[in-house]
Amino acid sequence: MGLDGFFRLSERGTNLKTELLSGTATFLTMAYIIFVNPGILSAAGVPFAGAVTATAVGAALMCAVMGLVANRPLALASGMGINAVLTFSVIGFQQAHVPWQVGMSVIFAEGLIILLLVATGFREAVMDAIPLNLKRAIGVGIGLFITLIGLNEGGVIRPAPITLVSLGDFSRGYVLVTLAGFFSTAVFMALKVKGDILWGILVAAATAFFLGVTSAPSAFFAAPDFSTFFAPFQRVDGSIALWHALAPGLLFSIFAIMLTDFFDTMGTVVAVGEQAGFVDKDGTVRDIKKILLVDSAAAVTGGLFGASSITTYVESAAGVAEGGRTGLSAVVTGALFALCAFFAPVIQMIGGGHRIPLAQHYCLFVGSGFTTPADVIPPGTGDYFVYPITAGALIIVGSLMMKTVREIAWDDFEEALPAFLTMIGIPLTYNISYGIGFGFITYTGMNIARRKFSQIHPLMYLVSAAFLLSFIYGG
Repeated sequence: MGLDGFFRLSERGTNLKTELLSGTATFLTMAYIIFVNPGILSAAGVPFAGAVTATAVGAALMCAVMGLVANRPLALASGMGINAVLTFSVIGFQQAHVPWQVGMSVIFAEGLIILLLVATGFREAVMDAIPLNLKRAIGVGIGLFITLIGLNEGGVIRPAPITLVSLGDFSRGYVLVTLAGFFSTAVFMALKVKGDILWGILVAAATAFFLGVTSAPSAFFAAPDFSTFFAPFQRVDGSIALWHALAPGLLFSIFAIMLTDFFDTMGTVVAVGEQAGFVDKDGTVRDIKKILLVDSAAAVTGGLFGASSITTYVESAAGVAEGGRTGLSAVVTGALFALCAFFAPVIQMIGGGHRIPLAQHYCLFVGSGFTTPADVIPPGTGDYFVYPITAGALIIVGSLMMKTVREIAWDDFEEALPAFLTMIGIPLTYNISYGIGFGFITYTGMNIARRKFSQIHPLMYLVSAAFLLSFIYGG
């Protein structure tokens, strides 16, 4: 049959050269995830080298599957936002809450649920249950969450007594590295340089090397590390991790991540599909069943490999802008991701954490009752890790998720207040499910008070009640 016949190149007005360029352009715009994802996951105890392999191999595999099964120019990799939620809300910073294998089991479970919803055609019912403005607010809240993490990991802000946060110490080299990465990325984006986030990370890495914040790796190549693979079936406390993920305390996390994963994919597919020409005038996405099946299988694969949830990337639009119209573009992107699995030492130099004494990171108020590190730092807490080389990228990525805020119905108080509480609840509680809970409870309560029972989907009653009980008795 040949490439032309299999991928229908001529039928869609493209050719081999165009698809190769398209796949490369898409890879350049999303290659930053190779550095950022292991850095985020390692903060929760995931082995860095293993996270590199899982991220690279997971993205490579699912890009190839998308190209071969759905034949659309949609690339996949570990999703920004969900990886941060997994690390800082589900698992807990430096494994403070649950083992990372259990966290990956949460991703595995939510992926299976999405796969079931798509396979049974139940996705429309799920989408109809959540008010549109709350859906939009969830994405905005995650963007704020990512930005907060980036500011903290880069040392631009730091914990403080009384005021909770304070301006970081800009005399520290790691803060300068963060600023170099942030501003260079912003300039590259303004100049519309392809791979802007990736280039910004490389500028930050060069700055870190120059300032002595990091050093050159002892080697450039290493064999792939598969230690995170099959994480849900690794044993934790005498039983496989997956059983621990089904504990009542984690069920809300499964639901919250499932919700985010599900709706983020829908928005991405529609946005890229309109640009690529496979969305009809009535909004119907051609081949949507195949696309969603691959995407939901990708979430399962991400949890299975230990890479966090793998999802469809809006950066695929970069390849579409280069003329990509078929799945061959996605296959090319996947091949480039596969090569990255052999460069773990270099990736760790860029995405790994920088150890500093915890007292340096805290702002101590002399004269306010907080005069020594012991007053504000719990005994035995140890050192603090910052991730300055990729922190600027997190801040930028968070800002990119703000655009949907303008679509929220701010003139309608009954819609605006739940959306607002969702948006601020996610970053201020450092937990996406809590933020969603604030929004759900408020929306349901306000509509009940106004006797607008018909506006509330039955699923909203159930979920809002569950969140309320969790807040009351969960402590």
